[in-house]
Amino acid sequence: MSMQDVRGVIFDKDGTLFDFASTWEAWALAFLNRLGRDEAHARELSDLVGFDYDSQSFLPTSVVIAGTPGEIVEAIAEALPQLSKTEIADVLNEEAAHAPQAEAVPLKPLLAQLRAAELKLGVATNDAQMPALAHLGAAGITEAFDFIAGFDSGYGGKPAPGQLLGFCEAVGLAASAVVMVGDSLHDLRAGRAAGMRCVGVLTGMATEAELSPHCDVVLPDIGHLPALLGL
Repeated sequence: MSMQDVRGVIFDKDGTLFDFASTWEAWALAFLNRLGRDEAHARELSDLVGFDYDSQSFLPTSVVIAGTPGEIVEAIAEALPQLSKTEIADVLNEEAAHAPQAEAVPLKPLLAQLRAAELKLGVATNDAQMPALAHLGAAGITEAFDFIAGFDSGYGGKPAPGQLLGFCEAVGLAASAVVMVGDSLHDLRAGRAAGMRCVGVLTGMATEAELSPHCDVVLPDIGHLPALLGL
C-alpha cells in the first residue's frame, strides 16, 4: 500500500512519540509507592496492574500498556477502599504529569520536517488530556500539532476510532489520507476501524511479530517516517 499520498499523520503518545519503558516504569513505581500503605501493599497494587515491583518493569499483559487511566483505576480500586475512584485517578494523573519523558527520537526536528511537507499532525492518547498536554509542552512540541486528544477529551479512547475520526474532522481530511502511527494493538485497531493506513513502531512494549498482522509496515521508530512517506 502506497504511503506517498498521505496528507495527515496521527500519533499515539506513549511508546510512539516517547519511549514507553523509560517514561512509565518510573511513573508506576512513584504512584504505587504513593498509594501503598507500605511496601507489601505497594507490591499488591503492582500485581493488580501487571507491574513487577522488583525489576521495575511491566508484564506484557499490564493494563497500563494500552489502557486508560480509568481502566487502571478499576484494576486497583478494591485494594484502596479508603479512596474514591476520583481520588485515585487524581493521583495517577498528578504522577503522570511529572513522569520523565524520554523522546523516542529528537521530536522537534522530525515534526518540523513533517510540517514543512504540509502534513496535518495529531496526537491520540489513552492518557488523560492534562498530563498529555504537560508532556507535549515539556518537550516543546505542542504547537506542532493540529489536534490533541486524551481519553477524556470527548472522543473516547482507543481501540475505538473516535479520536482518529475527530482528527479527520478537525483538519478536513478523509481517513484514507491519514496514517495512524502507534506501538500497541489498541492504536492499530483504532486506525483500522477509522479506515486509516497504519504504521507500527517498536518503541513500546509490543514486538514486530505482534504488530505486523495489524498494520501496513513496522518501523523501528518514528524517525523512519519521512523516508516511508517519500519526504
